[in-house]
Amino acid sequence: MSTDFGTLLSEAPAIKSPAMGEIISGKVIRSDAKMILVDLGEGQFTGVISGMHMHSSTDDASGLNPGDTVEAIVIGEERTSGLFILSLRKASQMKLIKKLHSNFDTKEIITVIPNEANKGGLLIDLVGIKGFIPVSQLTPVHYPRVEGADPEKILEHLGRLVGKPFKVRVINVDKDGKKIIFSEKAAVEEQRIAALSTLKVGDVVEGVVSGILTYGLFITFNGVEGLVHVSEIDWGHVSNPSKFAKIGDGVKVQVIGIEGDKISLSMKRLRPNPWQILQDKFKVGDIVEAPVMRISQFGVFVSLDGGISGLIHLSEISSSMVKNIEDHVKVGETIKAKIITFDAQAKRIGLSIKALEEGSSSEAPAADAAETPKKKAPAKKKEVAAEEAPAAE
Repeated sequence: MSTDFGTLLSEAPAIKSPAMGEIISGKVIRSDAKMILVDLGEGQFTGVISGMHMHSSTDDASGLNPGDTVEAIVIGEERTSGLFILSLRKASQMKLIKKLHSNFDTKEIITVIPNEANKGGLLIDLVGIKGFIPVSQLTPVHYPRVEGADPEKILEHLGRLVGKPFKVRVINVDKDGKKIIFSEKAAVEEQRIAALSTLKVGDVVEGVVSGILTYGLFITFNGVEGLVHVSEIDWGHVSNPSKFAKIGDGVKVQVIGIEGDKISLSMKRLRPNPWQILQDKFKVGDIVEAPVMRISQFGVFVSLDGGISGLIHLSEISSSMVKNIEDHVKVGETIKAKIITFDAQAKRIGLSIKALEEGSSSEAPAADAAETPKKKAPAKKKEVAAEEAPAAE
């Protein structure tokens, strides 16, 4: 029995032609530096991959051999040759966008490497797809803390982060992959929450200096960040926090306050209080030897133990009129002086050279002061204060 060819043709399954935008698998027929020919469906169709479309993050075109299977996306058709134009690159991008949607849904932490920076953040090139880490989504370690928010200094800081790997989460990805936002902060969120839940005042933690501004040092630890205010850096006077630490330095700090996400830290409280040490060592009436640290218009500052400086008021330098302080003392000179006031709690210590002069006294007896209260006001003029010595001096 003969079979009618027309019947066979009508009963045969329809030949499905590859559709535009379809990701299709095929076997390599030929591959060289200029193009790749791909068999699509057992000889029914042939595809060609050339130029920039040969480059993919998942398939190495230079290593493809006849018989290898590749996945490419149909981006056109050459009507004259009958070849379908394929792209490994675009197929790779489509698969990447799909993976990023999955990352977004599962909150998976991934690693990306910025290839460029602008004043708003870090740019990432993912096989031709652009991703972005905004400045606001950087962790404290990488956040550009810049005095006065100088845009040029911010860009300089961000530029130093280009080429470094970042662990991030996808926090936004649209259907076409035209707006992909990554967050480094989101990648450490669980760690930050866990750290805050157990952190308490008095804890001593080890961290890294993540920012330096005129008002203090920012310290990052366990995914959170705290501030060592300038007054908590050292027991002495601190005029420049950058003299005490550099970005990236490891430091040990004590937690002294927690208000929501705001964490206050101290470096100085992990060291002995020099005022207490000084109080244990000296009392009013004692004579000390100390070098002159600096001279001001109202007196002389001498350097005492623990970075504390005591003030010899202008009126306590000599019993005679002092026209020029440097006629009596010079910076760097070691001098003797008597302690005439000392209040460790108020951080005040006053000294006198005049009190050492024979027959001179800078302190009025307590009884006299009680009997003649009206004379108290002039006495206050001579009361001298202390200040904490600039630690850098």
